[in-house]
Amino acid sequence: MPRLAHHLTQQKVDIELTTLIGVVADCCADIAALLRHGPMSGILGLAGAENIQGEDQKKLDVISNDMLKEALEKSGLVKGIASEEEDNCVGCSPDGKFLVLFDPLDGSSNIDINSLVGTIFSIYAAPDKTDIGDDDFLRPGNEQVAAGYVLYGPSVMMALTTGQGTQFYMLEQSKGEFLLFDDNVQIPKDTKEFAINASNQRHWAEPMQAYIADLLKGETGPRDKNFNMRWVAAMVGDVHRVLSRGGIFTYPWDKKNPNKAGKLRLMYEANPMGFLVEQAGGKAFTDAIRILDVEPDNIHQRVPVILGSANEVDVCLGYHA
Repeated sequence: MPRLAHHLTQQKVDIELTTLIGVVADCCADIAALLRHGPMSGILGLAGAENIQGEDQKKLDVISNDMLKEALEKSGLVKGIASEEEDNCVGCSPDGKFLVLFDPLDGSSNIDINSLVGTIFSIYAAPDKTDIGDDDFLRPGNEQVAAGYVLYGPSVMMALTTGQGTQFYMLEQSKGEFLLFDDNVQIPKDTKEFAINASNQRHWAEPMQAYIADLLKGETGPRDKNFNMRWVAAMVGDVHRVLSRGGIFTYPWDKKNPNKAGKLRLMYEANPMGFLVEQAGGKAFTDAIRILDVEPDNIHQRVPVILGSANEVDVCLGYHA
């Protein structure tokens, strides 16, 4: 199985982008090592602060954020970073060629129960200027040059795209290297599986209420087939399942807080996942438009998300039309 850098070289990916992806991968391998030690290393529990979204930070949220920030700053390849755990963007090397956005530990509510978590990242070409601010990150997802996630599960796996399809890599832990094992991930166009946080059902807009109600009616309803529901409570885990065997994942708008368009963040969750899904033959939309076409207005912007098997996404969007 080819190593990550070797495969990217075969794809003729820019050498500096290849190096940067390697920096992210190496840092994620270090995060995976920390997770393996769990409570023995004192990394569990709350950090005693809130992030910009008003969410309680876990210790490992802060630790993984600091690890990624330090690795990217040291690389000299990155002009600036933006993270779920940082209020504003952070400047790095004035000569850096890239901007990197990341969720350092998606699904951190799963940490203390030893369930799935992951790191999500998105990479853009940096503007040709020395000083950067938040506005320099506000670009649609269709301008990403690479995106991916690392899933810390029974095996540590990376999903990656540089715009040449979606690939899966697995961490060979004894060597600390990611090895390619699927160079053409494809999402089936049809599915009988959906993922949604059903506890919010009463808060959804009517189109989503109607769509899920019809799925639950199974073969006796208008869809004429039975559906299974799956829910990991970490976007990285639910999207990995969609990439692996198909399905539809949605975190829709709800009326609990009408001023927030959704729960998931556009820049470092929806955009990178949308890029991966589209490159694997799936679709990724809000309840109105393609996610990668959304023009962002701030680095922590939230959007509704509907992504996965292309035909099923179309059906869901039909309820919203």
